Amino acid sequence: MAANAYFCTKINRLKIASYNVNGIRAAIRKGFLDWLVLAGPDVICLQETKAMKEQLDLEAFEKAGYPYHYWFSAEKKGYSGVAILSRQRPDHVAYGTGIGYMDAEGRNIRADFGGVSIMSLYLPSGTNIARLDHKLQYMADFQAYVDSLKREIPELVICGDYNICHRPIDIHDPVRNKNVSGFLPVEREWIGNFIDSGFIDSFRHFNPDPHHYTWWTYRAGARAKNKGWRLDYGMVSRPLEDRLARSVILPEARHSDHCPIMLELSESY
Repeated sequence: MAANAYFCTKINRLKIASYNVNGIRAAIRKGFLDWLVLAGPDVICLQETKAMKEQLDLEAFEKAGYPYHYWFSAEKKGYSGVAILSRQRPDHVAYGTGIGYMDAEGRNIRADFGGVSIMSLYLPSGTNIARLDHKLQYMADFQAYVDSLKREIPELVICGDYNICHRPIDIHDPVRNKNVSGFLPVEREWIGNFIDSGFIDSFRHFNPDPHHYTWWTYRAGARAKNKGWRLDYGMVSRPLEDRLARSVILPEARHSDHCPIMLELSESY
């Protein structure tokens, strides 16, 4: 039996983590690799790596148990970037979406393991009018891309920083932030439609409670006060619903202004 078939069908759980590290080199200095060894996901999706592959000590990831690592950087140095690290070799890795302006910013990478395809996504923020227009265009084009991809690969997991809070429960102050990018009605409508197009917000599948966030500003002690936003999602396509076993947020990890998320898929039969 091929190693990948064993990886995807014979282990009890497939553990998939996602983490916006806000600079992989800075996160490593804060103990990211030690955390990774202890958390032990089978696959981890990274966002906002802010580094070129040649700027990294790749052997350090291999020593941590991830001999297979794939990096997709932005053309602009020190900006954006996504990666996927895995314990087992994927069947295929797709760098980007084939949409030029998206790929220039290094925002999508996808790895296939058996029938399951796992994507690391870093959706743009809308910090000003120009970037908001860019974000809205990205959202529309990404939806079309995923609609097409699902016809080819129905078992799809899209993990990452969506830079959107879906509902008031996902943000500490929905009233004051109603006109702030990340919680604008048009953004919230888009992510709702994205879910309705055939995805499960895996965390909300298991946990309906408030006060669970994945990002906190560095200002005013927001993290200590848990005044955060839930911007990071593990979206799982509907054909995987019966295999969705667990989905959690891991706020104790403090290597970034985000924290990691983790979801688990049960054994395939």
